[in-house]
Amino acid sequence: MKGKTPHIKPEKGFRAKQALGQHFLNDKALLEELVALSGIECPDHVFEIGPGLGALTEALAKKAGRVLAMEVDPQLIPVLRVTLHGLDHVEVIQGDIMGDGLEELLLPLGPFKIAANLPYYITTPIMNRLLRLELPIRSINVMVQKEAAEHLIARPSTPAYGPLALLAQYKSEPRIVKIIGSEAFTPPPKCDSAFVTMPMRETPPVQADEKKLFSLIDAAFRMRRKTLVNNLMPVYSLSRSQAEELVQKAGLPAGVRGEALSLEEFAALTNLL
Repeated sequence: MKGKTPHIKPEKGFRAKQALGQHFLNDKALLEELVALSGIECPDHVFEIGPGLGALTEALAKKAGRVLAMEVDPQLIPVLRVTLHGLDHVEVIQGDIMGDGLEELLLPLGPFKIAANLPYYITTPIMNRLLRLELPIRSINVMVQKEAAEHLIARPSTPAYGPLALLAQYKSEPRIVKIIGSEAFTPPPKCDSAFVTMPMRETPPVQADEKKLFSLIDAAFRMRRKTLVNNLMPVYSLSRSQAEELVQKAGLPAGVRGEALSLEEFAALTNLL
């Protein structure tokens, strides 16, 4: 989803591309509210993903000390140069957030915040990548499909709970701060959106080796409807009795599924491996 500025007219040759999940916000007041909810202010450095027509970029530029915006659609780069002309603290580059060299690109920003209107079709891969970056990210602030937002804040034993929720809650403190109806966008998507703020944690909420922890989480959700014991056996080359003993040592029932475990319980189990 991307912003829409009133002075960019249809006759300029621009059309939203369904393949890129482009939906454009019309309301500048709403965009300014989203920037305020993000806690972005001078002298913050901001990395924006998918500036689109530059509406959110303009709102960010009013508050931030520096904005680096990455747009995947090459046809929008000339539009952005017009929209953002004269904003010397804003830089627009053409590139793919899922491409190579992202950490090298962002490292010179120093501590920074992320702002984005993410397309629905690629929200999960982008969030997984952002949350795994080894960079001084202070917060991630994203507009996503409401359903995707629920996956970020989900609790154990709920349908939305899974590896993404655990990763998001390990790395940050995600919170849905605003629901935005489809009528706010042009063209309107088929569902409502949510704005999520994610202040990054200074220290993890649990003590466990991070790589081992998320390898275990991935294993636990490998086959969602299988028990934890059944999922652990092939991944860790355990017999059934060994897997059951491990689960019981963690204080969990033998028939528990991975979707029922909290982050703390996953950490406790990791420390037994």
